[in-house]
Amino acid sequence: MFNRNRCLRPAMVTAALSLVTGCSVLSPGGSADEGPIVVGTTSAPSTLDPAASWDGSWELYRNIFQTLLAYPNGATTPQPDAAESCKFTDTDYRTYRCQLRPGMKFADGDALDARAVKHSIDRIRTISVDGGPAGLLGSLDSVRAVGDREVVFQLNKPDATFPFVLATPAMSIVDPNDYPASSLRKDNKVFGSGPYTLRSYEDGRKAELVKNDRYQGFAERRNDAVTIRYFQDSATMVKALRDGQIDVTYRGMAADDIISLQRRDSKGLQLVEGVGTDISYLVFNPKDPWAAKPAVRRAVAQIVDRAAIAHHVYEDTVDPLYSMVPKGLTGHTTGFFDNFGDPNVAKARKFLTDEGITQKVPLTFWYTTDRYGSETAKEFQELKRQLEDSGLFTITLKSRPWKTYVVGYQKGEYPVFGRGWFPDFPDADNFIAPFVGQKNALGTPYAEPRITKVLLPESRRESDRANVIKQFEEAQRILVNDARLLPLWQGKQYVAANNDISGGERALDPSTIMMMWELSRKTSW
Repeated sequence: MFNRNRCLRPAMVTAALSLVTGCSVLSPGGSADEGPIVVGTTSAPSTLDPAASWDGSWELYRNIFQTLLAYPNGATTPQPDAAESCKFTDTDYRTYRCQLRPGMKFADGDALDARAVKHSIDRIRTISVDGGPAGLLGSLDSVRAVGDREVVFQLNKPDATFPFVLATPAMSIVDPNDYPASSLRKDNKVFGSGPYTLRSYEDGRKAELVKNDRYQGFAERRNDAVTIRYFQDSATMVKALRDGQIDVTYRGMAADDIISLQRRDSKGLQLVEGVGTDISYLVFNPKDPWAAKPAVRRAVAQIVDRAAIAHHVYEDTVDPLYSMVPKGLTGHTTGFFDNFGDPNVAKARKFLTDEGITQKVPLTFWYTTDRYGSETAKEFQELKRQLEDSGLFTITLKSRPWKTYVVGYQKGEYPVFGRGWFPDFPDADNFIAPFVGQKNALGTPYAEPRITKVLLPESRRESDRANVIKQFEEAQRILVNDARLLPLWQGKQYVAANNDISGGERALDPSTIMMMWELSRKTSW
């Protein structure tokens, strides 16, 4: 996927729209006189404790914590980071051993040993936050610390994807002296072992990262400090980029701002565009009397016009998506198009009347105001228009900021709600498994035994992920038939930066998380 000798990664980044050409000479590290590189995003952390987060908070975690495995520049599969080596020691993919690097320490000087790794994993399962990362550890039976440097994971079933799980920022290694075993940390302090330490944090405003001198890992830091600024909307963020108040933007750019940045008159700025694997989708809550009806869900699926959303709302900066598994991954299908075809009111009406539903169906759609970009409100207004224009639905729109929005869907308060998904790891498994089962990332139980007890276990016995197409295609047929989850679009990746910044084209790992250490200031042209 990655190639150090080229400007762009061919699988993740397919095109660069830049006002400068060629690969620049990189500074080995920013000087103190230049100050920190400032990165803007609309995706603020919901929590600073890794045991509580299965969301975009991971972007911060990747840069201040370490995991046993991660993705060095050039890797498409997990490689050792805090670990010196990791491997399955059986042919059944049930015993996984990792040897830590010698002499590892947290930023505050405490030892990072096997006991700390066990503590970090165990507390995720003990605390078991609703909608939190415990759902990633369904195949884990136990974890043992053997001496100071060896960690042994015993799985309750074969799982060839377990190394991918360990590489997610949810599995960040925390200090047992600072993070309670059975409760979340309450303050805004962080002591990890990653490339940076968190010098200061203002909730919803900014995070100041400085170089961690005790760091041992694969990251080659090209700067000494990064400040992440959190914005409420794209327009304010992009204006800050144009005004020189920030150096780089990543998540949350609105379509009209992207189009504006693509113009050649955007002097002093560059834009890197690439194929993304993030998706947007609707979730139907079976606790709601209307959303619980398959006929209602299928009627919605029959009406929704994804192409109109992609074109009119997002100005073709996203692509219509007809499968929970995005294009570019093994197992992608077009199941929703194959089953429902183009939007058709007559077919949608028949779904309803066949079940005796002749009145307009009232549904409340919820969305978050500050997580997935400035177009989210427009997207839901377009969904409302499409469904009400059919004459079959009455749609009420409601919204909340992300922090309270999460609490609401975890409590099952929303009949229909919007979610985005940035992959934990680049495999079709991660676009199906997190959303099914009694304990899933959505806080909405979805018991589907054929998927959870047969298809996913079968696929996890296969280390060659190209050989699991049959299982994922069947799983997606089930998802399409149930219509509990309705995919809407697949995103593209855009990194915008001032012309004096290098590394934007290398800074995204395979899960599209930004590795801040890849950013640097140019020293020559």
